[in-house]
Amino acid sequence: MKKIEAIIKPFKLEEVKDALGDIGIEGMTVSEVKGFGRQKGHTEIYRGSEYTVDFLPKIKLELVVADGRVAEAVGVILKSAKTGKIGDGKIFVSAVAEVIRIRTEEKGEAAV
Repeated sequence: MKKIEAIIKPFKLEEVKDALGDIGIEGMTVSEVKGFGRQKGHTEIYRGSEYTVDFLPKIKLELVVADGRVAEAVGVILKSAKTGKIGDGKIFVSAVAEVIRIRTEEKGEAAV
């Protein structure tokens, strides 16, 4: 099993969620986060004063999928989250050693 973490633009959340649902992936955790990458934030003008916004609002999706579904899930996230502009985000894929469903005590892929 693999854990996929995707940092995306907030307005892309519904599109990504729907695209994942279309391929049968529905379980995920969504967090509102802030951060920056290469773009290092941006400047804004508020009441005539210019200031720097270092941390930009993002959405972090976390999902655990079977090894055989990783490429499909990553492909769907890439396609649906991409705008082609700076700040589109990142996808991280890491190994998951064990998953246990608390309610039924199922383990492994059956718990996902």
